[in-house]
Order: sequence, then C-alpha cells, then structure tokens
Amino acid sequence: MHLARGSSDDDPYVWLWVLGALALYALISYGLQYRARARRGSAHPAQDALHDLKDREDPQPPGNRFVSRLIMLCGAGLTGLAAYLTSGALRVLTVGITAVVAVTVWAYYDHRTETRASARR
Repeated sequence: MHLARGSSDDDPYVWLWVLGALALYALISYGLQYRARARRGSAHPAQDALHDLKDREDPQPPGNRFVSRLIMLCGAGLTGLAAYLTSGALRVLTVGITAVVAVTVWAYYDHRTETRASARR
C-alpha cells in the first residue's frame, strides 16, 4: 500500500530553495532601498527603507509587471535547468549561483522601475 507522497525523484528541499529565493529577494530589495535612502540623505535610512518596502501598494504598470514576471520565470527556469543538468556538489554550486544572479536581476529591475515610477509622481 502506497501513501500519498511525492515521488522519490523529487528533491525534498524544493520549498527551502523557494523560501530562500524569496528571502534573498526581500534582502536585496531592502538593500537597494537602504542605499537609495542613504544617498538621498535620510536621517534614518534603515527605518525609511523598511517603510518603503512595506508601503509598496501601488501595482506596477502592466508592461513592467510582465517584464518582472518574465525575469522571475526565466530565472526559475535557468535554475531548474542547472539543477537538472548537474549533480552532486556541482549542482549545489551552479544552482546557488544561478539563483542568486536571477534573484538579483529580478530585485534590481523591480527597484529601478519602482524608483522611476515614484519619481514621476
């Protein structure tokens, strides 16, 4: 009798990779906001950057949102491809590097488009 479990070929740590990518995105976004606030001469750049991230309620324009999601999906696809094509210690290294680069590009794009949109207001 088989219980309803995932197949044995699946990586049991996939959710850890996903949560790590989201945490990395939040950390990079915070760092970019902090740097922008510090350059603008904020008295409390750490608190202001945290409030900026928390107050992101305005949706992105459709074109920017599409490009942002495309970057996210391409990064996930490249990371998955790196995991599929490699094994052992090389897999951890290539997946880690690919994920960090993809998340960095994604966070930087969102930061740049958000900064431009807020400057227009």
